[in-house]
Amino acid sequence: MHVVLFEPDIPWNTGNVGRTCVATGSTLHLVGELGFSLDAAQVKRSGLDYWEKVRPRVHSDWETFLSAIPVNAALYFFSKRGQKDFWKATFRPESYLIFGCETRGLPSEFHERYADRMYRIPILEDGVRSLNLSTAAGIALYEALRQTSFSSSPSDSVGDPWIPRQ
Repeated sequence: MHVVLFEPDIPWNTGNVGRTCVATGSTLHLVGELGFSLDAAQVKRSGLDYWEKVRPRVHSDWETFLSAIPVNAALYFFSKRGQKDFWKATFRPESYLIFGCETRGLPSEFHERYADRMYRIPILEDGVRSLNLSTAAGIALYEALRQTSFSSSPSDSVGDPWIPRQ
């Protein structure tokens, strides 16, 4: 799986997402202008001693990112403005889960260009505007992994790190 952060602003979120990527064997992509330096202590602190293992792929802009991935890559966008709940997405192995900036979200042109691939994570309480970026990325990533890597058969659990041992 691939987690893509488009122009993230907050180093702690990127560090947390990076740690989740290491834990799941996923790749972290950082696209566009970052609101911090990757050398910042805050990124390393939130990524703990895992940050050295993250090795994020950094892309200068959206078009550069698109040119670096397979032409028919499975792109899934997450936004509080998405019209479909993320549970309705059918993830594929090697999916790209794309999240916007913490303060601005995804650009309007993404909502227009990728409307059919725009998902939201439901929030039940009206007073909550949105989820934290690293929380949302973790929720979406684990659902994508559940759909593509997990197995419910106990016989499949031998050697499979995604199956809880009983």
